[in-house]
Amino acid sequence: MLILAKNGGFLAENLLTGRDFISVFAVSFYSCRRCKRLRLARSGRFETMIRSELIQKIADENPHLYQRDVERIVNTIFEEITDAMSNGDRVELRGFGAFSVKKRDARVGRNPRTGASVEVEEKHVPFFKTGKLLRDRLNGK
Repeated sequence: MLILAKNGGFLAENLLTGRDFISVFAVSFYSCRRCKRLRLARSGRFETMIRSELIQKIADENPHLYQRDVERIVNTIFEEITDAMSNGDRVELRGFGAFSVKKRDARVGRNPRTGASVEVEEKHVPFFKTGKLLRDRLNGK
């Protein structure tokens, strides 16, 4: 995989192969601005890995790269996915999955505490669909 980062024209070749990429990122992936956490599936249970642990793991597995460069690469990947999705584009990582944006129409909801009707505005939500290779690997095939 060839990664070109916008920040300073950084270039790293062969950082992660497709199989390594899937082993680093596993089941479901979410990134919230507040906690910046990734969920990984290991042996049937979910463990949480924070971004700095992901960077450290990649840096340990690739000793020819400096940790600051790995950090720039990981941050650039997340920024590119976020930027593409904010523009309404779909991001596909072969074998891993596809990130897209789904539109939720405006609707009338209910306040669970009072039961009163509440207008819920139209919104866009992130959606992730796993790729075949990732699904097969998770199911032990």
